[in-house]
Amino acid sequence: MPEEVLFKSETDRSRAEIASLLRRVADNLADGESITLTAGADSVTLEPPARPTFEVKAEREGPADGPGELSIEFELEWDETDGADGGSDALEIE
Repeated sequence: MPEEVLFKSETDRSRAEIASLLRRVADNLADGESITLTAGADSVTLEPPARPTFEVKAEREGPADGPGELSIEFELEWDETDGADGGSDALEIE
């Protein structure tokens, strides 16, 4: 299935700034509100369903025998037509 990027932003931020942005997303999710992403003139508003699929991924990119780039990705995913529930594996974050 082809992918269409609706919004993208990539900037260096302090840990505190990132935590604040993630907290805002978490608060909107907890309150059942839409999430609006804005950077400059670009903006998109999304309405996650009550039970979207939540994917967490830790990756290392780079050579197998040397230092690379580490990342943590958090993704909410849902079907536009029915908001179907995803898997049921128990996730814990410490």
